[in-house]
Amino acid sequence: QAVISGSVEIGVATGIMGVLSAYSKGAPVRIIGAETTGAADLFWYVPASSPIKSLKDTEGKTIAYSTNGSSTHGIVTAFMKQYDLKAKPTATGGPAPTLTQVMSNQIDVGWSAPPFGLPQLDEGKIRIIASGNDAAIFKGQTVRLLITNVQTLQTRKPAIDRFMKAYRESIDWLYSSDPVALQTYAEFVGIPVATAKRTRDDFFPKAAVDPDKVVGLDTIVQDAVALKYTATPLTKEQLAELIQIPPRQ
Repeated sequence: QAVISGSVEIGVATGIMGVLSAYSKGAPVRIIGAETTGAADLFWYVPASSPIKSLKDTEGKTIAYSTNGSSTHGIVTAFMKQYDLKAKPTATGGPAPTLTQVMSNQIDVGWSAPPFGLPQLDEGKIRIIASGNDAAIFKGQTVRLLITNVQTLQTRKPAIDRFMKAYRESIDWLYSSDPVALQTYAEFVGIPVATAKRTRDDFFPKAAVDPDKVVGLDTIVQDAVALKYTATPLTKEQLAELIQIPPRQ
């Protein structure tokens, strides 16, 4: 909403289903890059003492997602459909407030993304019961995006191009052999370097953060209809208008 209104010029990690839904309703939004492909970085968990062992044990239980239209919302919606769950999807915000709600028994199943949640996993306080990739329609498909609004793209395209150039360079550096890259990431997030390396290597393969292509579009537009984000599949002409990824320079 902030990007659509123009109060923010670039949105990062916006759920693809929410973007398709907004565009289909006439919102002036454009895709300038893929942010994450696949959903291996997202996981759903319960307290160690919970009787829930898998998604199939969630009948009548609350299962968390961040906000409506987010990638976590799309995945939970897909869980419900794929596994015929009778759980209660509940918006809980980001990983930190979600953990608080799970550990205080307000929510039965929480969600998180590394590095958040790794210390609790290592300490045995929580257990993972599902990965985002357990939602078959999201595995191997782009789930989050980089977006802007039409006015920004029209009036500040050189700045958008420079942003994407810097974004690509940052990714290349983070996955290089330069030890300063991981050190910088660790300091920025406030975690040990070892945790930063584990987060990158175990949950974010470089291909998953390639911004140059939205992967799985043919299936995604059909899934958007099946999950009730759009009334009809977006056409090739609509997708060509929506997706405006600047070429590598």
